[in-house]
Amino acid sequence: MRQPWRVAIVGGGITGLAAAVRLADRAPAGTEVTVYEQSGVLGGKLRTGELAGGPVEFGAESFLMRDPAGGESAAVTLVRRLGLAGDIVHPSVGQAALAVDGGLRPIPGGTLVGVPGDLAKVAAVAEPAADADRDEGRPLLAPDADVSVGALVRARFGDAVADRLVDPMLGGVYAGRADGLSLATTMPALARAARVEHTLLGAVRAAQAAAPRAPGEPVFGTLAGGLSRLVEAAATAGGATIRRTAAVRELTRTATGWRLTVGPTRDPELVDADAVLLAVPSRPAARLLAGVADLAGAAATVGELDYASVALVTLALPRPELPALSGFLVPATEGLLVKASTFFTTKWGHLARPDGLALVRASVGRYGEEASLQVTDEDLVEAVHRELSKVLGTPLPAPVASHVQRWGGALPQYTPGHLDRVAAVRAALRGAHPTLALAGAGYDGVGIPVCVRSGATAAEEIITALGGSA
Repeated sequence: MRQPWRVAIVGGGITGLAAAVRLADRAPAGTEVTVYEQSGVLGGKLRTGELAGGPVEFGAESFLMRDPAGGESAAVTLVRRLGLAGDIVHPSVGQAALAVDGGLRPIPGGTLVGVPGDLAKVAAVAEPAADADRDEGRPLLAPDADVSVGALVRARFGDAVADRLVDPMLGGVYAGRADGLSLATTMPALARAARVEHTLLGAVRAAQAAAPRAPGEPVFGTLAGGLSRLVEAAATAGGATIRRTAAVRELTRTATGWRLTVGPTRDPELVDADAVLLAVPSRPAARLLAGVADLAGAAATVGELDYASVALVTLALPRPELPALSGFLVPATEGLLVKASTFFTTKWGHLARPDGLALVRASVGRYGEEASLQVTDEDLVEAVHRELSKVLGTPLPAPVASHVQRWGGALPQYTPGHLDRVAAVRAALRGAHPTLALAGAGYDGVGIPVCVRSGATAAEEIITALGGSA
């Protein structure tokens, strides 16, 4: 009689929890799944807290409703699976702005993560280079090529479009720079189109046409009550044994599977498993892979990925006059500490406060500027308050409450060729160790839908390696 499978998931963020849900749905009855989370808190960068008596997100605030390739996103599919679809809410204000030249200007329409599909629409913010986007009789990218977003945009539209439109958009999502971020990883739909189209304008339009959106269809959603509800529901539905404050320090191969060394060095616990799913950032994953004799090369490749650190500073303010915008992005060329800001109580109608307080959050820190975060929470709050007042053109009231959430090494910086490197590592795992899988933002991209899909895909790979679903 076949013994029940034992699957260990290392990492209790949304990736690991989504993997547990997929295993609960697809693995044979009796499968024993254990989630090991080094910290005492599940959810990773999904964390709902409280400020001045009301809920607020201290991490990710929303998810994409649609997949870039079409259809609903993996996050919406998971929300539906967990019975929470009726609690999805959408922004009441969707227009964002750019902080340029000492004021706020609406982000031009018709762009794809800032890359324009209509040059006339962006000219007021960033004057495109004249006649640079010429048809040279061949696709922009070769079939297997990758390039930085900044390099492609500068070559085709000029520096102004790269610096004033694309860089702040990517900075808001990745806390990185367009010149260092992979097109294939950060903008996969545009990369696919660029392998067919001869101009960047044509590629943007083709990517937009490949996933059309109905008029008025919401782009983003979140959950009433906070995204921690998604974490809690996934942890329950997965049915896994949850081990908090349980650091997995070593991973070794055994004759029948894997052995995990868990807990403190002085009193380690040895746990055997038939399969292991690593849903942790690349550096801890690399340390675990390095303990497997024939995976030194894979460990080195995974460990090369660098990360940006950020701080999210949230202010509760008494009745300030805020513009009717969801928030704004700041080009690095503006020289501000703040790189993006969200007007929570303007953007999200369900967060409106009966006491009249407004919630404003600013994201601070870009890749390579970690020194700017080496100050006290009080200094960060003061700097953010000062810069928000400057951008808005009016002194904001003193905050009645504030919160600083620091996310050290939080956002992966995907350099060109990233997806090929990850594919090579996964091919090596499938060839030698098919019951060991990698999942998460460090490998497949940022955002809740990407992380959910990555965890579910890795769970399916493990199910196949162990002998198929029930």
